[in-house]
Amino acid sequence: MARATLHIDLDAITANWRALDAASARSTRTAATIKADAYGLGAAQVGPVLLAAGVRDFFVAIAEEGAALRKILGPEPRIHVYSGHMAGDAAAIRGAGLIPMLNCIDQMTRHFEILPGHPFGIQLDTGMNRLGMEPAEWAAVAELALGQGPVLVMSHLACADEPDHPMNAQQLQVFRDLTDGIGVPRSLAATGGVLMGTAYHFDMTRPGIGLYGGRPFDAARPVVRLSLPVIQTRELEPGETVGYGNTFTAPEPMRIATLSAGYADGIHRVLSGQPMLYHGDSACPLVGRVSMDLLTVDVTALPEPPRALDLMCPAQGIDALADMAGTIGYEMLTALGPRYAREYTGGKSR
Repeated sequence: MARATLHIDLDAITANWRALDAASARSTRTAATIKADAYGLGAAQVGPVLLAAGVRDFFVAIAEEGAALRKILGPEPRIHVYSGHMAGDAAAIRGAGLIPMLNCIDQMTRHFEILPGHPFGIQLDTGMNRLGMEPAEWAAVAELALGQGPVLVMSHLACADEPDHPMNAQQLQVFRDLTDGIGVPRSLAATGGVLMGTAYHFDMTRPGIGLYGGRPFDAARPVVRLSLPVIQTRELEPGETVGYGNTFTAPEPMRIATLSAGYADGIHRVLSGQPMLYHGDSACPLVGRVSMDLLTVDVTALPEPPRALDLMCPAQGIDALADMAGTIGYEMLTALGPRYAREYTGGKSR
């Protein structure tokens, strides 16, 4: 079988949520950000185990994700939409009982006119300049918006993966200036904010990447293992080359394994020649270029040709690969393509 397998540990995801929940202030609700199909790992599988673990608030990026998640989770949890109430979203918001986080006056006007009385939240921009009402905009409509009874007022930290960055304290102060005394539940922290302490927790935290085993939650349990099958092995003589562009030349007799996966599956071409692949505890270097569907790996040190090798595993997690690629663990996860067979373990509430 040439299809690679992405193994996903649902118990690790729930353990990571519980750990971040325990790190949040006692009076704080801990939500779960499950956008982008649970960061590429499958909302249909991840959502129910988080619900069983105690999550009652979920966050998605767009209304279509929220409507799909509602079908999976049923009527009980609250599902918030970061992008707010866009034109054309009313049917999904109403039908799935979603809570749009209104980002501007236009969205607020649209929501109050089309869905009067329907639950909503407000997102404020405290300096990231991405989504949310800016302070002057908020000042102009705060009385009206608060009179309509928002269920949550939130903002988002730009530099929470760098705890000592001055932007964190700056945004915290702006958020307090805009929201102290409003009498509405507030939220500022995602994973990084949870780890920075209770000053950032307010009434709700919204961890995302930490649930899935990524930085900045260094204590997270690993969630994924990516196993790639070997299609063929061959013996090389000194001076023979491997892959496109002849970028690797065998310095001595070698055994090369060709694996079924490539940049079409989210293994970025820039990783060419950098990571190891693992056979148990044995590390085997990737040689030659990453191509669309294939990798070539030096397995000379193994006593027998392997049937499969692991690219993502406890010895080499998503962030280690991200560092090699010059990106972040979020991208490594969400880039994992549809050709992988996704196999789930665990998932029972404890």
